[in-house]
Amino acid sequence: MKPFRSFIPPLAVMLLAASGGSSAQGVLIDKSEIRFVSKQLGVNVEGRFRKWKANVDFRPRDLARSKTEFEIELASIDLASEESESELKRPTWFDTAKYPVARFASTSVKGLGGDRYEILGRLSLKGVTREVAVPVALRKDGAGNTLAEGQFTLKRLEFRIGEGMWADTETVADDVLIRLRMVLPPVS
Repeated sequence: MKPFRSFIPPLAVMLLAASGGSSAQGVLIDKSEIRFVSKQLGVNVEGRFRKWKANVDFRPRDLARSKTEFEIELASIDLASEESESELKRPTWFDTAKYPVARFASTSVKGLGGDRYEILGRLSLKGVTREVAVPVALRKDGAGNTLAEGQFTLKRLEFRIGEGMWADTETVADDVLIRLRMVLPPVS
């Protein structure tokens, strides 16, 4: 068995969508990121997705009308290792030839107090759709933009990520920590 430097964040990414923006403005993609941390043989493996898009309509005064959609190009995975990135595109992992994108669509947004929210939605990855909850905290950055940050854990095996010999959770952990950082124009 040939070890490789990573694994996937079943869209963590997508859930980043949870961050939100105003109805007239979008995510500042060049300042935002979707990252993940998995463990292989007990060692943290970090990565990110280079290509994704978001459609965010965040209404803090009318959460029922807020919504977020995310689409992540799975082949854009970045592990700083071409060999690992190629491996993750194979059918055992993401199967990017058959399932090129992961999608997240919110179903509701719930206020948790202060500037904290929980975005509930459906994450579709590798032909599997699951309900997920993404906690997000909002704050202003030095430029007056809204910064939405959050993290959550996904179970990779629920999305058929890392099948066959890679299904052994002693080799690659089932839990994948998804970290999101979205920069949005000011939200009022």
